[in-house]
Amino acid sequence: MPTEFPTDNLSEHPLSVAERSSTSLDTGLETGSSSLSQSDSEPESLRQKAAARLRRDLKSALIDTSQKPTGDFDLLADQSPSGTADRVSSFNGLITTMRLATMSISLLLVSADTSSNTASLRFWTAVLVLYAIFRTVRPIKYTDSVSSLVLVIAEVFLGVLAVVATGGCDSPLIFMLLPAITVAGLARGFGFSFRVAVVTILAVSFVFVDQASNPREALVRAASWAGIIMLVAIIAGYTRRISGVADRDRELTLDRLDKLSDANDLLFSLHQVTQTLPASLDMGEVLDTTLQRLHSLVSFESAAVLLFDETDAHWDVVRHEGLHIPTRLGPTDLPVGLRKALAQNGIAAVSNLIAEPGGGLSNRSGSGLYSVLTARGTIIGLLALEHGEVGHFTHREEELVAGFIAPAALAVDNARWFARLRTVGADEERTRIARDLHDRIGQSLAYLGFELDRLVEKDSQGESVSQPIAQLRDDVRGVIREVRDTLYDLRTDVSDERSLGQVLEQYAERVAERSALQVHVEAEESARLPILQEREMWRVTQEALANVERHASATAVRVVWRCDGHRALVDITDNGVGFEQGRAGRLDSYGLLGMRERAASVGASFEIVSAPGRGTRVRCTLQPATTETQPSSSQRNSQIGDSTSSSRTSTTTRRKNV
Repeated sequence: MPTEFPTDNLSEHPLSVAERSSTSLDTGLETGSSSLSQSDSEPESLRQKAAARLRRDLKSALIDTSQKPTGDFDLLADQSPSGTADRVSSFNGLITTMRLATMSISLLLVSADTSSNTASLRFWTAVLVLYAIFRTVRPIKYTDSVSSLVLVIAEVFLGVLAVVATGGCDSPLIFMLLPAITVAGLARGFGFSFRVAVVTILAVSFVFVDQASNPREALVRAASWAGIIMLVAIIAGYTRRISGVADRDRELTLDRLDKLSDANDLLFSLHQVTQTLPASLDMGEVLDTTLQRLHSLVSFESAAVLLFDETDAHWDVVRHEGLHIPTRLGPTDLPVGLRKALAQNGIAAVSNLIAEPGGGLSNRSGSGLYSVLTARGTIIGLLALEHGEVGHFTHREEELVAGFIAPAALAVDNARWFARLRTVGADEERTRIARDLHDRIGQSLAYLGFELDRLVEKDSQGESVSQPIAQLRDDVRGVIREVRDTLYDLRTDVSDERSLGQVLEQYAERVAERSALQVHVEAEESARLPILQEREMWRVTQEALANVERHASATAVRVVWRCDGHRALVDITDNGVGFEQGRAGRLDSYGLLGMRERAASVGASFEIVSAPGRGTRVRCTLQPATTETQPSSSQRNSQIGDSTSSSRTSTTTRRKNV
């Protein structure tokens, strides 16, 4: 009968013509007639089919099912990169042990069977022993390449050839097939090792059974060896699969750890950067600089910068010149040019604002150039440039503005986030100021109120109040002086011109003037810290001195400040009443929580030691971050002391008793 071909979509298949020719050829052979054209087309069709099948099989062979257990082989082969990692290197110890063990067993069997010790057996024994020794010294490597696949298949073929030539299933060399099957399973996984095992069994058993005098007995022996080979293939394949799953889990875990490590490094770097942020992150300076640079690029008469407020979807006008507009604009209040820029998510030019409904931001504008400000993939604001002339802005000016927008938007976004960070810091500072006012001025004002009530009551009873009023007058003067001192303390801060050592000396003089404390200051600084770090160290020192002045009942306090530009130490020790650690009332009774938070914000350590009747010691130490093992606190402090005391002549040393 003629060969039947499926007819679905046959006309669209690229081999449909060749297949129809092949069909005619088969029909002609059945009837005894053929043509020369049909004879020529058959080899071509068979070659094409064989080549296509070979390509599919080769792609399938290059897919490790233990790494990609499911999916279309063709698609995976096209998408998978060619790896260079050796997939059997982790099993080299197992493979080498198996080679040596099977080689030893085979040599014992060959030497024991003297009856069948033929030249062929000796030859193949020598070949396999030499190959096993070679692979022991130089283990086989398997990567996603055709050459490594050929090596695995060649090893199996060599073993099959040797076994078939020396007696099939009765060959003493049959044990040396097992390492080759194991390598196939560990290299490619269960599916590949199963196929290799089946082909090996068929190749060895077919010749053995066919040449046996007792086929039934030969078939039983072949089946026993088939079971052994299949068992080895299954074990090797599943070992590869389990290993692949473990490798993937380990890679996922390491990837997560890498991401966490990257995030930690990024956060630490950001924290370090915030300690040295310049004042140029101020929003006002950024906006002024932006408009100045725009003036140098293009000519315009009026401009406006709007920032988006996420809370109510309105636009805040943060800077404008040459026009008068409200400070906030709703989504429907934007002029046509800004709406076009939003719709295009880019820059938009309007050559004739007079013809547009609503015009521009200014009623006098004839043309405008508008753009969105984008940062982190989000629209954060809008920019409007307008001129009184119609068609004033050219295509060149539009390109200049488009190139300037990206860095300008990034600078504005940085300033906006920095302003938010400063707002958080300002809230903390307000809390500290409120606590200072409450602790120092609030109690004094409450006392004055009680005294006034007492004097009013004495006066109503006819008693003389002249002397109490004189005393009250002195108390009011004391409160005024205390308010003046508090405000002065709040304004006292380090700056670019005044280092912490200088500020500390001035502050110590004021403390000594208004109290009975003897303040001993030791300041040694060869270089300065970044301003934000130095400011937080000063706030810790100021809070500690305030605690000594208010609560310690001390007669003397010693303050040590040492800094070399990278490391710093501040140490405040008093001879006051002290307190039992852990029983200081509320956690923030003496501002301890605030001091710890300030120290932590700059990466410094904070330590407080106190005991009843033995005074209190507060120590804040700043060490640079290193990848080496950190020394103990005593070692760090001694290192700072040694480095600062032995510094060069540029070191400023201040020792002052107040």
